[in-house]
Amino acid sequence: MALNLALWLAPQGLALGRSVIQQLFGPKLVRAEVLLRNGSDWRLDRGVIVSVSASQLTLREADGRVQPIALAASTRIVGFGRVFSPSTLGHGWRVLVTWPANGPAELVQVETRGGRGNGGSHGGRHTARARPPLS
Repeated sequence: MALNLALWLAPQGLALGRSVIQQLFGPKLVRAEVLLRNGSDWRLDRGVIVSVSASQLTLREADGRVQPIALAASTRIVGFGRVFSPSTLGHGWRVLVTWPANGPAELVQVETRGGRGNGGSHGGRHTARARPPLS
């Protein structure tokens, strides 16, 4: 479900409290659409990387939706106090992507690498291990 908000433009008296903003945009966020008065349409998508190339990142979101997002040379990829390149991103990494609806990602925020939850210590690369088949 897309969430349409204009938080930054709300009058002072209608501004949402910090707890509401944290609830909407915190760790439980799957995706959101933010519409601004100037016509800008922004997307936020959080999920696990299922594929990545120099020009595209594909996420599987918590509700199962698969979302391809274009990348550009100007896309910033950050997390754990460092900057990453698209070639460093790995399958299974959890990220939050901010992007305009009509363009490539502006920011990819790495939240966990390889599902480890703490940033791991494997130098930025994750080698996926095959899971045993379900019976």
